[in-house]
Amino acid sequence: MRQILQSLSTGKIDLIDMPRPSLQKGQMLIATRRTLVSAGTERMLVEFGRGGLLAKARQQPDKVREVLDKMRADGLLTTLDAVRSKLDQPLALGYCSAGVVLDVGEGVTGFRPGDRVASNGAHAELVSVGQNLAARIPENVDDDAAAFTVLGAIALQGVRLAAPTLGECVVVTGLGLIGLMAVQLLRAQGCRVLGIDPDPAKVALAERFGAETVCLSRGEDSLARAESFSRGRGVDAVLITASTKSNEPVHQGAQMCRKRGRIVLVGVTGLELSRADFYEKELSFQVSCSYGPGRYDPVYEEKGQDYPVGFVRWTEQRNFEAVLDMMASGMLDVAPLISHHFALEQAAAAYELLVSDEPKLGIVIDYPKQADESPAIVPLLDAGRERSGEVASVQGEPVVSFIGAGNYAGRVLIPAFARAGAKFGALASSGGASSVYHGRKFGFARAATDVEAVLADEAADAVVIATRHDSHADLVCRALSQGKHVFVEKPLALTYAELETIEAARGQAAAKGAAPLLMVGFNRRFAPQVEKMREQLHGIDAPKSFVVTVNAGAIPPEHWTQDPARGGGRIIGEACHFVDLMRALAGAPITSVAASALPRQEKVPPDTVSFTLGFADGSIGTVHYFANGHRAFPKERVEVFCGGRVLVLDNFRRLAGFGWPGFRKHRLWRQDKGQEATARAFLQGVRAGKAPVPFEEVMEISRVTLDVAAVASGRKQG
Repeated sequence: MRQILQSLSTGKIDLIDMPRPSLQKGQMLIATRRTLVSAGTERMLVEFGRGGLLAKARQQPDKVREVLDKMRADGLLTTLDAVRSKLDQPLALGYCSAGVVLDVGEGVTGFRPGDRVASNGAHAELVSVGQNLAARIPENVDDDAAAFTVLGAIALQGVRLAAPTLGECVVVTGLGLIGLMAVQLLRAQGCRVLGIDPDPAKVALAERFGAETVCLSRGEDSLARAESFSRGRGVDAVLITASTKSNEPVHQGAQMCRKRGRIVLVGVTGLELSRADFYEKELSFQVSCSYGPGRYDPVYEEKGQDYPVGFVRWTEQRNFEAVLDMMASGMLDVAPLISHHFALEQAAAAYELLVSDEPKLGIVIDYPKQADESPAIVPLLDAGRERSGEVASVQGEPVVSFIGAGNYAGRVLIPAFARAGAKFGALASSGGASSVYHGRKFGFARAATDVEAVLADEAADAVVIATRHDSHADLVCRALSQGKHVFVEKPLALTYAELETIEAARGQAAAKGAAPLLMVGFNRRFAPQVEKMREQLHGIDAPKSFVVTVNAGAIPPEHWTQDPARGGGRIIGEACHFVDLMRALAGAPITSVAASALPRQEKVPPDTVSFTLGFADGSIGTVHYFANGHRAFPKERVEVFCGGRVLVLDNFRRLAGFGWPGFRKHRLWRQDKGQEATARAFLQGVRAGKAPVPFEEVMEISRVTLDVAAVASGRKQG
């Protein structure tokens, strides 16, 4: 199948061949027939991509502040690497789609194969979307019209927030696609509508839909027109669907309104509001969020949990249905809004038109039907070279496949394995776009969305698992059952029961022959500066005291890592690094656990925790994992006290020694947490048939991490 992707660094539009998306629980696989290009959002993204670094910075001042804070904490080179990597990733464009359901995943209700549906799917021949992000298309609504459903829902949500009543007069500022649909929806609700725009063609369309109008390019006075339109009383509501940096639309909207009028912002404008504008009239102002309630709620969109209709009458899905019903009844006519049709092969031309000055309105992309049977694995040919798997078979090097091609895998883990000399087999991701992009960039033989095929691939010796935390244990067991060596990103498991299944799976694999290696991505112990610390500590028999301070920073409670079922919480998901680090520095088993945490809201695991571990050799170590600090403060500090001496490591860059003969300071140019060294250790272990970290120690660290999380949350005594 093919999908339209945009480079954030250059703005270039590409039509890329990739594997069909995998069918996930609660989702539907849809064959696209039409998509609509968003004249606002997508034009903004393309223009952002085509701008230089300075232009990008000006458009996102909040991101600039984050970059400066990271630079102070992590150094210039590390920060530049992160920025370049972020801009280098492709962006999937589009969110207005109409197509046919090919298959439904577990838990999907109300849809079946063959249904015509409108959804927020991207510009791709096949898309996988959640059941709450799609609606069935009535028989008398064609695909061209159905592709407007999502934009129509955005207009409808703005109208709902304005809460117009029969006979009210409403101004719509900005007569693009959303504005023109809002005009029709307001007219259908019995409102008198005044449309404002500088484009005479759009003004003419608004008049065709029953609105009175103001054409700004003709010098018409919008304030005077609104005064007469409202019969001198002031308009009841203003819907702003324009896109501009100016504050003028909001200011003028306030001037047009009657006392206690309503202003709803659907588009994008400047928001330097005048208190006097709103105070004297007691105006209300609200920003509309996309297509309606449920948007950006992972429980609704990803898990498919609907809101009770008795409490939330209009969700984003029910707004989709309402728009389609309006189309079916003829009260919402989008045919006049279509200005151009392009075949999928002409995608680049469609986007050139989008950013040009040529008149356009609705740009519709047409899709062929032959993509319905697209494969789940596609070859990636590296120009001028054999595939990496074939090269590996000649050189006798182990072939490594990856499952997961998200942000961390693509920015950190895959590059680390590439620098460590890995030979790559297949790269799998659920959507396919990231596996194709990173697969081509780093020389993988194949891109895939079929995990089972990757695990069963006889050409691969090892599998790296870099998916969400809740999938780790299952994928580890499945990989071990195939006899693959496994490198899994932390954490290894979220529950004690999962650890038991992993232990059993490895035992069963060992019974068939040599036991596969299992390594968890605990990279701190392999960091160069930590290796230097271990050199200094070597030969010192006295017990050691460790103090690890982690300025983890706050993340929203709704982030997936904070979900106990999906992410396990930040102690299991990240603080595990420091359990492993202290275990490596102590060189002795962990014998005791104590922990305390700041209280958190119900059902969200604690993320500001102090925990202390005791070791068999008498050593002790405390980790302060804090999410309530400032991001400008260094993120990680490790202190070791032993035998009248002290070692202090800041951010894995600066190592200082106090009382160590012949050693005072050691500094690296950039932060190095040891990802490449970890990858190299795994590859060497695969070659030698010996794990860098014994299996028993891996299980010990994982169990202790679960103990820390349980004690910190009050589920278990220390």
